[in-house]
Amino acid sequence: MDNRFIIIDGFNLLSRCYFATSYGREDHELTKNSEGLYTNALRVKVQKLLNLIEMYNPSHLAIAWDVKREETLRRQRFPDYKDTRNELPEPLIQQYTTITELFDIVGVTQLTISPYEADDIIGTLSRRWSDEMDGECFIYSNDRDLLQLLTNKVSQIIAKKKEENAYTLKHFSDEYGITPAQWIDVKALLGDKSDNIPGVHGVGEKAALPMIQQYGTVEAIYEEEEIDPIFKRYLKKIAAGREMAFLSKELVTIDTEIPILKETPWDGFSLRLDRDKLREEVERLELRVRM
Repeated sequence: MDNRFIIIDGFNLLSRCYFATSYGREDHELTKNSEGLYTNALRVKVQKLLNLIEMYNPSHLAIAWDVKREETLRRQRFPDYKDTRNELPEPLIQQYTTITELFDIVGVTQLTISPYEADDIIGTLSRRWSDEMDGECFIYSNDRDLLQLLTNKVSQIIAKKKEENAYTLKHFSDEYGITPAQWIDVKALLGDKSDNIPGVHGVGEKAALPMIQQYGTVEAIYEEEEIDPIFKRYLKKIAAGREMAFLSKELVTIDTEIPILKETPWDGFSLRLDRDKLREEVERLELRVRM
């Protein structure tokens, strides 16, 4: 079998499964099993895992989970990081506990490494795979910050409407006309509302990408003595936003050098899903999953 690695952004997928199946419903209206455990997101997540395995036939698989935002290096660097996010709903937290226990039982490799985030786990593993292994690596997430990790071996599976497609390095180059590493600079200018990363106030999508296409990096923009007249209307905003631009670049840069993951043997990520145990757990939890 060819080497093929799937790295799943755990909370990204679980949250999507949860909110897709809870939209417009109160907690008491969500699906539960006879033990009173919420199962609306569980069923979809387990099914998605099985579908991915069937479709991509991976030799290696891992699920990366976030730590609490208070524990993260980015929060230490910038106290307002992710400060605008609401607390997670109780039924989602409960299902996180249930699904991580289930995956431990059935032999799915899971990773939580404080003070790093799932993005950093994904970044370190995908970069290392790209450097050391033959075969493809697929990142499963809708988080577009992860586009900075694309290589000729690393693609990102992104869901759009009812379709999911592998978004490759070529797709990225054709769409944006920059390298994946320069995506960090675009995001540094834009910021990220969902993570409360400031960016440069007043510089939006119409300006951020063209600036990086022309100058290459945030540093080069600030080293430029005379910016192209087409960006004249942004001069004051860029000058005022210097500190936030560099802070934002630091925050949006995914760490690809988590020490403990640099040493872990690849065999530790081999797919060893115990389907008999999974069948037992699915029945115990009363999930309607197509095996």
